[in-house]
Amino acid sequence: MTSSSIWHPFTQHGLEEPIPLVTGAKGAVLTTADGREVIDAISSWWVTTHGHGHPRIVQAIAEQAQRLDQIIFAGWTHEPAEDVARGLRQIMPARLTRVFFSDSGSTSVEVALKMALGFWLNRSEPRHRIVVMEHSYHGDTIGAMSVGARGAFNRAYEPLLFDVATIPFPSAGNEQATLDALEAACREDAAALIVEPLILGAGGMLIYPAWVLSEMARICARHDVLFIADEVMTAWGRTGTLLACEQAQVVPDILCLSKGLTGGSIPLALTMASEAIWDAHYSQDRAHTFFHSSSYTANPIACAAAAANLAIWREEPVLERVARLAHEQRCQIERLASVPGVHHPRVIGTIAACEIDDGEGAYLSDLGPRLLAFFRERDLLLRPLGNTVYVMPPYCIEQPQIERIYEAIARAARAFSAI
Repeated sequence: MTSSSIWHPFTQHGLEEPIPLVTGAKGAVLTTADGREVIDAISSWWVTTHGHGHPRIVQAIAEQAQRLDQIIFAGWTHEPAEDVARGLRQIMPARLTRVFFSDSGSTSVEVALKMALGFWLNRSEPRHRIVVMEHSYHGDTIGAMSVGARGAFNRAYEPLLFDVATIPFPSAGNEQATLDALEAACREDAAALIVEPLILGAGGMLIYPAWVLSEMARICARHDVLFIADEVMTAWGRTGTLLACEQAQVVPDILCLSKGLTGGSIPLALTMASEAIWDAHYSQDRAHTFFHSSSYTANPIACAAAAANLAIWREEPVLERVARLAHEQRCQIERLASVPGVHHPRVIGTIAACEIDDGEGAYLSDLGPRLLAFFRERDLLLRPLGNTVYVMPPYCIEQPQIERIYEAIARAARAFSAI
């Protein structure tokens, strides 16, 4: 039974949809209070990589909680944070030398934007314009909303949002229009471009090719515009590689990470920056200080979970698991393509998506709540983006579980396309 006092995120309580009470989780399965076993087909909002309750991460959290639970990070440090920074330097691009901790994907983006603007201010060059991509989503804080698509997510907060330059999404056959628009924006002394590499998440799981990402990075470099990669969703193997940017051979000036950073076990985020970004803030002048923090910056327990996750990546064949899941996703989506009512089936790495019924993704589609109920009744955690259904499971998911997910999607397509 759920509490009537809780206001849930991205939930319209006026629809009175049931809210299951989850009491446990293991691997790719959630357990509810009424004894149901639910397959977590979206990694609990894209965060759970290795599976729920990974023993190494659980143990790290428990041990750290007994040693040091919390300490101010302004002017102090602790070993779990140092471990994370060292571990990241081992596996992330060498150019990204500096690690700034925060709490969520949204705040990692806020940090990145503030770093970019501080970079130009401290160099006494008046650049303020941020370039963004159509349909993008970067979070729900004010800065993150400002650089995301305007619409249902943020219409009420429009007076608070700052202006940006928007380039079109590089849909198939229209890639050059995107590059031309970016070139024009960069000529007008843009401060930075921020993009979700290769796939736009909440914007509808829209995929674009690696060569476009590569060209966008080249254009930014040619005009001395900072390149910010929001890999909050796309990192940690989701697109088939550790970072999506790897597939375009791109190294950003600033990189945003969260979600899978702790294996999905506990909130933590960070923003990595090049030495040039650091140097612009490094000074004897206190006015050049990077003024950003939160009370729980680099929380030791969260950092211990992240350090355990990094150890898993170093010592276990994670990319082999990613490759197996990516292969299974591709096979399943190819079979799904022949089902009536399925439109635009697509896959990148471990992420697969399609539209059901009309073939056009719309977040406020009336079909969305019906699809959500359809999957919930079949003990599947699938949360469609309107009529866009996507599958993004933990890497530990087993083949029978995957098959059950796709059987339900096929049934949904047949049922709702016939209405």
